[in-house]
Amino acid sequence: MKPSIPKGTRDFSSAELAKRNYIFDTIKRSFQLYGFEPIETPSFENSSTLMGKYGEEGDRLIFKILNSGDFLRKIDDTLYQKKDATKLTSRISEKALRYDLTVPFARYVVQRQNEISFPFKRYQIQPVWRADRPQKGRFREFYQCDADVVGSDSLWQEVEFVQLYDAVFNNLGLKDTVIKLNNRKILSGIAEIIGAKDKLIDFTVALDKLDKIGVEGVLKEMRSKEISEEALNRLMPLFDLKGSNGEQLDSLKDLLAESEEGLKGVEELSFVIDQVEQLGLESSVLELDLTLARGLNYYTGAIFEVKASGVEMGSIGGGGRYDDLTGIFGLKGISGVGISFGLDRIYLVMEELGLFSNTPKSGPQVLFINFGTEEAAYAMQALKALRNKGIRAEMYPSSAKLKKQMNYANNKSIPFVILAGQEEMAEKVYKLKNMTTGDQSSCNLNDLIRLISS
Repeated sequence: MKPSIPKGTRDFSSAELAKRNYIFDTIKRSFQLYGFEPIETPSFENSSTLMGKYGEEGDRLIFKILNSGDFLRKIDDTLYQKKDATKLTSRISEKALRYDLTVPFARYVVQRQNEISFPFKRYQIQPVWRADRPQKGRFREFYQCDADVVGSDSLWQEVEFVQLYDAVFNNLGLKDTVIKLNNRKILSGIAEIIGAKDKLIDFTVALDKLDKIGVEGVLKEMRSKEISEEALNRLMPLFDLKGSNGEQLDSLKDLLAESEEGLKGVEELSFVIDQVEQLGLESSVLELDLTLARGLNYYTGAIFEVKASGVEMGSIGGGGRYDDLTGIFGLKGISGVGISFGLDRIYLVMEELGLFSNTPKSGPQVLFINFGTEEAAYAMQALKALRNKGIRAEMYPSSAKLKKQMNYANNKSIPFVILAGQEEMAEKVYKLKNMTTGDQSSCNLNDLIRLISS
């Protein structure tokens, strides 16, 4: 049987990992620069921790883990014969792979509330799993890089997150990245004034698909959720808002004049946008997008989404404000806000734009040719000295033919090869070959270290 891996998962070569680690390290440095500290949570959680936190669509995408042992023995025959997957799953699966990092973080905060200093700023870089249909930029196993602040309702946190996004993407060379911003209170206000407040979740889930299915597609989906034609007619002006961020906010004030919650959202957005514009951005563009919904139930305030310019790709980042996420675990009144970087999509975007040319190499810098036992012992002395100086080096394990060893260096793109036979041993030198230029020179150990280091 030919081996394979599950759809939506991937193996990574050392070259690919070097690029991924470059992104990880760039994001991590910015997280730390902004005062965030790292934590980690288990790859799987109790199902009760995850289920019901992401909406109906999210719940369907959670990977469930079967209970160990003979789990079917405890199932009543009547229940088994009904073939009701929802009821059966709850009896045979008590754990699930994490869907994101935010809900496990909320659980972490509640469990450790007595040892945490608030406001608590954490970052977390770990894989998550979703039973989604695999496609370009969408995988079933992928990494999220999250930063969150809990215990503060200050809008300065939103301002800082916009700055953090800009800093990371500028450092990665992703210019003209679009940081989209909206507010869940505005969406609630719109639902209220069009008379669809009781359909808020259906409304936001459909609206969030605007980029994919267009206005007509959104309206069709809303109709399928029994949102009235009268409500949809009142919604139409939202799709026609134009102008600068400020001009759109002014138009929105008129549209939401009768919604206290909607106007509160406009006020919050105005503060964030004004402060970001005063501070300025290095290479990103802040764009108000009043159709941005991000179909997750727990957002209550600001909503973020980031798109790369010049590449056909979904969002490469997103997040928002969640005023009472920890309340679902019994800790009330703890406001939080967070953002996430989509590592895998960022990788694909950078690959397509050719932005990995300066990625630090992780492979060996030097290969020592093995001419035999005595020569290998001589090489090992130098090998140890080079490694002590931080130079990545290896020796070919056996005294194979020279051509085979040189091919090994070429195949691994090792830039330098060191040849030391009986003649070099007698003179206490090493012959250094530059594999790019073909130049060779004999030098002592100190010069060898200096030449490779430079």
